[in-house]
Amino acid sequence: MPALPTDPAPISAKQFHAADGVAEWRVLFGGASAHWRTPSLVQGTEFAIAVADLAAEHDRAPDIDLRPHDVIVTTRRPDGALDSADIALAQRVTLLARDAGLVADPAVLQAMQIAVAHARDVDVRPFFEAAFGYADADDTDAADPNRRGIPLAFHPFDRVGRGRTHLDVSVPADVAEARVRAALDAGGRLVDDSHAPRWWTLASPDNHGVDIAAWPDLDD
Repeated sequence: MPALPTDPAPISAKQFHAADGVAEWRVLFGGASAHWRTPSLVQGTEFAIAVADLAAEHDRAPDIDLRPHDVIVTTRRPDGALDSADIALAQRVTLLARDAGLVADPAVLQAMQIAVAHARDVDVRPFFEAAFGYADADDTDAADPNRRGIPLAFHPFDRVGRGRTHLDVSVPADVAEARVRAALDAGGRLVDDSHAPRWWTLASPDNHGVDIAAWPDLDD
């Protein structure tokens, strides 16, 4: 198996995808993720333990989401950035999955955040942190300290009205357009596609905003 770098250097999503042995992985909010179907909770647990043991050997702490028939692994640094160690860890986890006979399904991967619009002269982050039980993330955002809840991103606007606070849905770049089409077919409205294929801004029939974001999986 490839060795994990002892001094990992930051990398882009494009550099991550260019590496061998990571075809099952996609870059979403928070890091690179892969999803595998598992025949049972027992086999999924065995795989999750093997991933944890592998990561612990190299002082890495991926997120492992274990469900009765699914396991999602996300390699991540605390700041959500990618580094060269993520490539080696992803390669090693992929080999573990193949040895276990697991089948990857990257199309189901997604991550979400709530983008909170607020007036420029009002600091709303303390209120939302208190209400959600969250803590500061970077200089402007907020997150669940246990990394389970949806992160909050705060965006100041000169004018704030109904519909400005919205959901960001991070999906693999190769499924983003299909997700947009499905939302439009379900009664949504296209608000802005000027940034496509990095992201599309949609509105529900009663004007709730949703951004379909492929940019984490595309960044150079």
